[in-house]
Amino acid sequence: MKLEHMGMIGYGEVGKIFTAGLKTSVLSVSAWDIKFDADTASAAVRAVELAHATQAGVLACPSMQSLCEKSDFVISAVTASNTLAVAQETAKHIRVGSIFLDLNSASPGTKQQAAQIMETAGAHYVEAGVMTSVPPYGVRVPMLLGGAMAETVAETLRALGMNAKPVATEIGVASAIKMCRSVMIKGLEALVIESYTTARRHGIEQHMIATLSETFPSIDWDKQGAYFFSRVAQHGKRRAEEMREAANTVREAGFEPWMAAAIAGKHDWVAEQSRAGVFDGLPKDADWQQFADRLIALQTASVQSG
Repeated sequence: MKLEHMGMIGYGEVGKIFTAGLKTSVLSVSAWDIKFDADTASAAVRAVELAHATQAGVLACPSMQSLCEKSDFVISAVTASNTLAVAQETAKHIRVGSIFLDLNSASPGTKQQAAQIMETAGAHYVEAGVMTSVPPYGVRVPMLLGGAMAETVAETLRALGMNAKPVATEIGVASAIKMCRSVMIKGLEALVIESYTTARRHGIEQHMIATLSETFPSIDWDKQGAYFFSRVAQHGKRRAEEMREAANTVREAGFEPWMAAAIAGKHDWVAEQSRAGVFDGLPKDADWQQFADRLIALQTASVQSG
């Protein structure tokens, strides 16, 4: 399968990494994002995003229609809650025979709905389960693909330097693997934030972490804690959306998603504190204690004002 022009829907963290990594002499790339739209984004935000695209050599399209008209390979990398809406809008413009690769963290049921929409439009839908955080790996991030074209697309993506593995011809398998993993990984993030902050508030964090190190000696719990705190502080809203899709995955299996729902709530709460400026000024390499101290100070101030 020959690809000539890739269109990226969503020019956030993942979109920027993928367009930079896939822009080659044989594959040109363009992008579309609501932050490019003068009607939905502020002039300051729009200027920054357009400047980034220009500097990266990525064509910033004025509309999704413009992007689809140029592209034979479209990637959707938006927030989980927008997965279906983006598929619906893209289907209005996508070229017949194009590939639509859905990177979004959504439930099997959501992906199956998106696939139906895209196939009706005459495009080939391939779901992707991105199996770990993208930044450390770039385009080499491990991805599981599903769909009738999964094997063909995986072969093409591997030729472009990506780490794609087909797991099923039906839609939903790759997403189920991704979502079940997310319950564990995002759950660990939520547990660490709650456990560590509470332990620090009681002044016993070193005692608690020592027991974790004894039970799981292969993990650097201080370093892992700092990573978890920083990622949730930066991307809590996106993670909360993903966990609501994970909760849908649990429901689709016939179970009540008590844990997934609680994890989404914790991520949402941290994201709310981040938007309120609680973590402003912390360096990228801040240790977990600095994040915890900000949350403790917030709680203390709340008690005093109450």
